[in-house]
Amino acid sequence: MRAAEVPELQRFFEANPEYFHTVGDQAPGPAEAQQEFEDRPPAEFSYSRHQAALIRDTQGQLSGVYVISWDLFAAGVCHIGLFLIATALHGQGAAQELSAGLEAMARAQGCRWLRLGVVRGNARAERFWAAQGFVELRQRHGVTIGRRVNSLRVMLKPLAAEHTVADYLALVARDRPEA
Repeated sequence: MRAAEVPELQRFFEANPEYFHTVGDQAPGPAEAQQEFEDRPPAEFSYSRHQAALIRDTQGQLSGVYVISWDLFAAGVCHIGLFLIATALHGQGAAQELSAGLEAMARAQGCRWLRLGVVRGNARAERFWAAQGFVELRQRHGVTIGRRVNSLRVMLKPLAAEHTVADYLALVARDRPEA
């Protein structure tokens, strides 16, 4: 994603506000896209790179966005920070297609695990990520998003049989259930 695309992303967020209402009890703010473009993991988190990408349909229309942090906490951990598909595409397989593409890209670039956080109570997202093979590691409580204080389900998907959840937890103590 380039800085020149921020206004288009803002229009996309405003045209597809369901996610923001679900996790934050409010519509996207007027600088939501700019914030997403500028946001990075906290300074105390290690990572090698951060990438935001706009997803376009065959006519070039914006149909989704994702944000990934590579090597978050440990080498081989690909963290999906945002994954949003246009509301009109819900239930049509677009999210599964994008998820499979992200997984293939991560695997091709040497990632061993995909990691993400899902807001508890965002039933559609919870079902979706579980259906994609993600498992809950732990929950984090007291996470403020918009006007709402949430609990997050930290979820993980190993990208190959030899990369286990136990191997991941040995590397990333923060995500251990007892942490």
